[in-house]
Amino acid sequence: MKFGVVSTVQAEGALLAHALTAGDRRFKKGHRINAEDRAHLAANNITQIIAAVLEAGDVGENEAAACLATAFAGTGIGVADAATGRVNLHASLHGLFRVDKDLVDALNAIDPAITFACLADRARVVPGDMVATIKIIPLAVLGAALGRAALLIGHPGLCAIAPFRPWRAGLIATCLPTLKPSVMDKTRELTAARLAAMGSTLVEEVRVAHDAEAVSVEIARMAAAHDLVILFGASAVTDPGDVLPQAIRQAGGRVERVGMPVDPGNLLVLGSVGEVPVVAAPGCARSPKDNGFDWILARLLTGESPSSAEIAGLGVGGLLLEIPTRPQPRLAKEAHAEPRPQVTAVLLAAGRASRMGAHAGHKLLAAFDGEALVRRMARVALSARLTDVVVVTGHRASAVAAAIKGLDVQIVENPNHATGMASSLKAGLAAVGSAADGALVLLSDMPALTSAHLDVLVTSFEQSGGRAIVRACDGQSRGNPVILPRAAFAAVAALAADVGARAIVDSGKFDVVDVDIGPAARLDVDTPDAVRAAGGILEGSGSL
Repeated sequence: MKFGVVSTVQAEGALLAHALTAGDRRFKKGHRINAEDRAHLAANNITQIIAAVLEAGDVGENEAAACLATAFAGTGIGVADAATGRVNLHASLHGLFRVDKDLVDALNAIDPAITFACLADRARVVPGDMVATIKIIPLAVLGAALGRAALLIGHPGLCAIAPFRPWRAGLIATCLPTLKPSVMDKTRELTAARLAAMGSTLVEEVRVAHDAEAVSVEIARMAAAHDLVILFGASAVTDPGDVLPQAIRQAGGRVERVGMPVDPGNLLVLGSVGEVPVVAAPGCARSPKDNGFDWILARLLTGESPSSAEIAGLGVGGLLLEIPTRPQPRLAKEAHAEPRPQVTAVLLAAGRASRMGAHAGHKLLAAFDGEALVRRMARVALSARLTDVVVVTGHRASAVAAAIKGLDVQIVENPNHATGMASSLKAGLAAVGSAADGALVLLSDMPALTSAHLDVLVTSFEQSGGRAIVRACDGQSRGNPVILPRAAFAAVAALAADVGARAIVDSGKFDVVDVDIGPAARLDVDTPDAVRAAGGILEGSGSL
């Protein structure tokens, strides 16, 4: 390939190096000049251009990128169309992104013109996340180099998604007088949320004395009934012979590792009973912040069985962010570490529900398990880890307010509700207190949502440092609710009519984290049939 200044007279077939405007036409970078283009440039007194002239064996950037996309053989990853020499790769499964660094290094060493950039090995992803990008740097690349790159791109071990498996887990918590039951309750809720975020379920919890014999009996029972056993000790493990590792052995299991070079997370214990993993969580796993337990749990839920040697190799990159509630902060000055981000719920209950028809009544006043849907949704928000709940009313405002009477919520009436969702969103965010770092925008017609679902979203928001948009999905499609960081509030002011938070999510101005919460993310009740199908009783058809 020859690159440089080319006379317009000789430019036919050349590829423009830069975008160019000539008269009433604009030519994009990479455009191949034809005879008509050449005449137009000359007519507009452009006598030379900066361009690339391909030679024998050269392959244009888009053709080269498309060639690599066609050759790609990764599992669980979709490949987009080539444009401007780039092809993006997106996850099509919920799980861990796996990549072979040696193969990627070998690919990037073939020719500086061919680049492959990707996420770190074992990064957690949901469908739609971009996991890698292929970029051809110049306007063309040698065909010989492209052929070698295609062989590596086509290697099935280059990268893939290891999907999370829907496991059933049991939790064994030990008790001591110094451990409050409320702390154990929160631990159970957070563990359930952690599992749910990766498609698994906490099916039972038992609490026993902090005694190896008592714990071993429950380990043996749960290992026979479930896919995974999680232990939370009332006291930290201090030795391989301590209560929890000893209980694993007494249950007929083996202990693979006591301790790991990840902080927070040092005091984790990993073992098994038969084929069932048993993991004793470190104390830091009582916090929602990312720690070593999250790393091991994610691997287990993809079917991995981390060895002691593999855990020993986690030290580089294993120094994580501090957890403020640790009893021994790393430095005295960290004792007053920054608190975790706070989230306020904005429950949108102002719409006219026009799809319900003239005679079916208001969907938010339909009865679900004996209470109005809007009250049910407000209670779900109040039960989640949210600082406050703001309810925006509009259509039939007095009836909606009466339905949630007595709940600890702030009601904001939107007089402009008929103009569409944007006005209600603005009214709700205006009522969010200054101490909140984000707002969970919650629709009032999603009866399958639970407080555990909301907690999963809040946990992801906290793990982002309060900076990312967090959006619920059902594993395939985007859904609701959505958490907007405070930095996105200003963008709401530009919305109009029936445009909601989706416009801000799709703007590309903020990082977006998709969290799979299952079918609840997509189940709403917009019609009388949908209300009945979800188990509701239409307004006027029965008592609340």
